[in-house]
Amino acid sequence: MKLAVFDFDSTLMDGETIDFLAKELGLEEKVSLITEEAMSGRLDFFESLSTRVALLKGLEYNKVLSICKNLPLMPGALELIPKLKEKGYKVVCFSGGFRTATGPASKVLGLDADFSNILHEKNGILTGLVGGDMMFSSSKGDMINRLQGLMGISKENTLVCGDGANDVSMFKYADIRIAFCAREVLKKEANIIIDTKDLTKILSSI
Repeated sequence: MKLAVFDFDSTLMDGETIDFLAKELGLEEKVSLITEEAMSGRLDFFESLSTRVALLKGLEYNKVLSICKNLPLMPGALELIPKLKEKGYKVVCFSGGFRTATGPASKVLGLDADFSNILHEKNGILTGLVGGDMMFSSSKGDMINRLQGLMGISKENTLVCGDGANDVSMFKYADIRIAFCAREVLKKEANIIIDTKDLTKILSSI
């Protein structure tokens, strides 16, 4: 058995979930600037996540669900996942984003599991708070280490793919490390670099 772990935002999905949500409140530019600082490694991930989610306070939860069900998948995502499964991979998504987005996408893509954060809501309105498994810069590394132990999968049989600074922690647990349309901070840790928005290019590299 082999394990493939993908980031969600700007990897399996073409864009950042939180930017799509912020657009609804007219805050897309403000939020995307914070996102870029975090993904480039210039801002602590937990701090940036908390700050950005706080800006979403007041957004209707039904609107969140609607937006998240219609996020654009990255070109090649639908073709890639079944090919990886044919090669014996269990395919999982780790996201510093939200279950409202990774849940629906996981079903469409046929992923084996998805791990992400939960936007808190009260009476159908976002409270501006967030909780979950993926809130820190170390979270993805901690989770992949746990999964490898539970599933009995070695570093040699693990593939990881992401685009930003919060993916760095999981890269040390895999022999196949793919930086996909990534920031420099992650490219330095990768042994495969893909700069074209086409996930099927991974297949010719593994």
